[in-house]
Amino acid sequence: MKLIAGLGNIGNKYTFTRHNAGFMLIDSIALNSGLQFRENSRLKCLMTNLRNGIEDYLLIKPTTFMNLSGEAVRAVTDYYKIDVKDVLIVYDDLSLELGKIRFRANGSDGGHNGIKSVIQHMGTKDIARLKIGIGPQTNIPSEVFVLQNFSKEELDTLKTTLTKAKEGIACYYTQGIAEAQNKFN
Repeated sequence: MKLIAGLGNIGNKYTFTRHNAGFMLIDSIALNSGLQFRENSRLKCLMTNLRNGIEDYLLIKPTTFMNLSGEAVRAVTDYYKIDVKDVLIVYDDLSLELGKIRFRANGSDGGHNGIKSVIQHMGTKDIARLKIGIGPQTNIPSEVFVLQNFSKEELDTLKTTLTKAKEGIACYYTQGIAEAQNKFN
């Protein structure tokens, strides 16, 4: 089983904020596959299963809010005995321009509290990730910028980006991280 965890904040007021780009991608995958999320309070997430041929993919959206996302990721990996090499974390990135995506095999948290929590709870920086660009940041504090809603024009750009990201995830799982980086970064 593979785990794709989209990071974001739960609740209607956060639905279309920049910080919820990870949730938006997971929602888009589920919607295209006709899947419904169910809440698992013990595992601190909303989850659904995606069957793709012989492989199962667990899609999750932590209900812990962004800064505690690692609690849910760890709970799910422990419960389902998912190896860290089978985990992909999807989240927003201020340093990437809107419309861009970037796969990374590992690395630091880059100042992102959601991935910082994942690294802390998983005990390793060797976690594959897909960053969705939400920048450039305007002259306001980052904690304010990421909680702003996307404009209509930005949502149009994001829709195209999410389609590209889904193609990238398919490439990542069939051809590996290096090929996904070559084709989509």
